[in-house]
Amino acid sequence: MENYIKHIKIIGFCLLFYSNALAQEEESYWEAVEAEALDHFRALLQFDTSDPPGRELPAAEYLRDVLEAEGILVEMLFNDPERPNVVARLEGNGSKEPLLIMAHTDVVNVDPEKWTFPPFSAVIDDGYVYGRGAVDDKDNLAAALMVMLELKRQNIALDRDVIFLAESGEEGATEYGIEFMVNNHLDKISAEFCLAEGGSVARVNREVQYAGVQTVEKIPYRVELIATGVAGHGSVPLQTNSVVRLAKAIAAIADSRSPIRLNETTAAYFERLASISPAETAEQYLNVLDPGRASEADEYFLANEPRHASMLRSSLSPNIFDAGYRINVIPSESRASVDFRALPDENIPEFLDEIREIIADSAVEVSLGDRNTRPPGQASLTTEAFAAIEAGINEHYGVITLPTMSTGATDMAYLRNLGIQCYGIGPAIDREDAALGFGAHSDQERILISELNRFVRFNWDIVLDIAAEK
Repeated sequence: MENYIKHIKIIGFCLLFYSNALAQEEESYWEAVEAEALDHFRALLQFDTSDPPGRELPAAEYLRDVLEAEGILVEMLFNDPERPNVVARLEGNGSKEPLLIMAHTDVVNVDPEKWTFPPFSAVIDDGYVYGRGAVDDKDNLAAALMVMLELKRQNIALDRDVIFLAESGEEGATEYGIEFMVNNHLDKISAEFCLAEGGSVARVNREVQYAGVQTVEKIPYRVELIATGVAGHGSVPLQTNSVVRLAKAIAAIADSRSPIRLNETTAAYFERLASISPAETAEQYLNVLDPGRASEADEYFLANEPRHASMLRSSLSPNIFDAGYRINVIPSESRASVDFRALPDENIPEFLDEIREIIADSAVEVSLGDRNTRPPGQASLTTEAFAAIEAGINEHYGVITLPTMSTGATDMAYLRNLGIQCYGIGPAIDREDAALGFGAHSDQERILISELNRFVRFNWDIVLDIAAEK
């Protein structure tokens, strides 16, 4: 019996030793993956793919070369050779519909004089990487690239095809990117599920608080107001002054509020947010779910959390005013442009009629102006993909998942409109960074290397969960 116990102890020790050795080997492997991901990330940041003017070709060629070096077939599809879209596919056994992982190669333009580090230098300082595109959207691009490379290298058996799309033109020129792909090459990217930008993990004082996953977004429109009146000499004020008419119309719009209307995403968002919030704010998040108290929450949001107020309704923000040309001339025409962000199910003609009723002045014309808008669509919270994302967030970040409706716009809208279930994810970002000017579209842009690493591992695990053979 004594010898038997000794043998058991030896076997246990050997198993423990072997397990630890495997864990160390795996960790060493992932450290190498993370180092490579950082190299690709910095290389992509160093390409000036500003849009406008729009020239994503160098970044696209880099991605093509990296993928082809691993034996992955790549296509460059475009209607402008300077602005190609990169598509690659790893085939599964066909038992499930494909998974699309996508990111965009273009970035918003910059004013280099306002940057501490050159915007396309990818400088590393104090654990951060600085550069235009660091969090919009070359973080997702590098993570998706590494997932494709590792799926190929490890020869992962797949139930689904995994499709990689690096698209151009997301920052306002979708005719070169997602619109071109949907209209001309949908068969190359059609999928059941899609992962893209639009979400993030919120950190405060370096501690993660929650993860937002974008499942729906408001639709951007431009409303034009044209007020007309009688021209005249400025020394003789007129009641028909077009500037005054326009000012009153804008004031009426600014004071108005369309009805509160929640959807599956926003209802779940406020309910889950309440569960992790202090008592006072939690009460407001729960109030918005109660039709009898929603207006109370609305007042609180308007005063303290305007982003949440915007999530409750279709919103109007007058942002451009164009009137007059001489101090002593009453102009016969004055114009304004209003940023209209519609709920996905909004009836646009009826909403324009409501604006006309609010203005109540037949001398003010209301119409839609030109804008790069998006089609409606929404992803479900009850899919296999959303469950995998929630599980991945819990494992890697240990926080609650909040399904979110973006008040902005992404290219996922074009795919959701076709029934593809698209989910916006992103790395952990310090909430303080936006106020400090380090966020997306800011005069600085940065990401912690440690959070880029965590995001790469998170991407890997959820893609395996969704697409690998079970």
